[in-house]
Amino acid sequence: MPKFVLMKTAVLITIGDEILSGNTVDTNSNFIATQLKEIGVKVLRMFTIPDEESTIITTLGRAFEMADMVITTGGLGPTKDDITKKAYAEFFEDELVFSEKVYDHLRVYLEKRNRLWILEHNKEQAVVLSKAEIFLNYFGTAPCMVLEKNGQYCFSLPGVPYEVKPLVKDQIVPFLKEKWVLDHLVTRIVSVVDFPESVLSDTIEGWELALPKHISLSYLPVGNRVKLRLTASGNSQETLDQDLEIEIQKLIPMIGGHIIATHEDKIEKILAELLIERKLTLSVSESCTGGQLSHLITSIAGSSHYFCGGIVTYATEKKIDVLKVDPKTIEKFTVVSEEVASEMAKGCQELFKTDISVSTTGVAGPGKGEDGKDIGTVFYTIRIGEEETTYKLFLPHLERIDFMNFVSQKVLQDTVSLLIKK
Repeated sequence: MPKFVLMKTAVLITIGDEILSGNTVDTNSNFIATQLKEIGVKVLRMFTIPDEESTIITTLGRAFEMADMVITTGGLGPTKDDITKKAYAEFFEDELVFSEKVYDHLRVYLEKRNRLWILEHNKEQAVVLSKAEIFLNYFGTAPCMVLEKNGQYCFSLPGVPYEVKPLVKDQIVPFLKEKWVLDHLVTRIVSVVDFPESVLSDTIEGWELALPKHISLSYLPVGNRVKLRLTASGNSQETLDQDLEIEIQKLIPMIGGHIIATHEDKIEKILAELLIERKLTLSVSESCTGGQLSHLITSIAGSSHYFCGGIVTYATEKKIDVLKVDPKTIEKFTVVSEEVASEMAKGCQELFKTDISVSTTGVAGPGKGEDGKDIGTVFYTIRIGEEETTYKLFLPHLERIDFMNFVSQKVLQDTVSLLIKK
């Protein structure tokens, strides 16, 4: 029978020179940490290390001193000089052996993809530690090795994200839930807008200090939105849900007018629920955000129920031709202006025949706009029915991609705020 514990801990180790060089972004650690949190396993540390045998061995030693389990990603390849496997073998005092089970799986996997001709080159993937339990990889060639040492577990994963995700969700998580009876960890997010973090902290200080010991609070600023994350731990999920709801209801009277959501985290999801609830349609006309607004909106499943379409009128003449912006408006106020943003939104609403339309026009950089406007200048209009509101931002400190992302998030956030006030 598994032993009951209140909380288990983990350390994540990312192995790969390509991560340290900045050529590849480590998305695996974030995903794994999220999955572990949902079953009550707390990640204590994340290490990123090079493909060096001594470094891998040293880091594994440090990790096992800290936590109940270790997960490594990366460093597993088809070559004969696989450093990670050798490091594992030395650390766990084990030997590498050829696994017929893994080889047969590999042969079937490659045969289904008409790549059987490279089987011999990938034969080394079937070499594993003799003491390891094997989780077969159904989306790649490198299996996951599971090793146990003094009651602690170690999982050696490949580095490819689309291979990591199913291995974690479908095999590692069920394995841990079977081995350990874990405490429940429940999280709620309260999204607060137009409330500076320092002022917010002062306002709710009494409430925060009075939180029960099993509930923790963290502040997560996103642009000018602050996400209050409440996390409760205990052995009854139903009780934890009730406890969190009680505390949130105490919080609402203090800052209610600034709260846009008490369940959802992503602004695009919050907006989606509002639009579906009110049966409203939305369209977007973008310039400086380059399609990022449409990307955020359509990243939500079911967005076709409310999102009618978007258009990126990047060139000035397309704002005139497609959105019917008056050339005289551009001549008088320039293309990056409150007036042009307004006409873009109106033209978009008429083009797509939607209840709501939004527009963006600005200078993302790295150079000044064609009309001489400074880098970071942006105007955006939110049009709901016949009413519209136009905003101006100046974000000279943001690089181009960060600028696009920030503005897109802010537009959706302000759209939510306006809808809630109606």
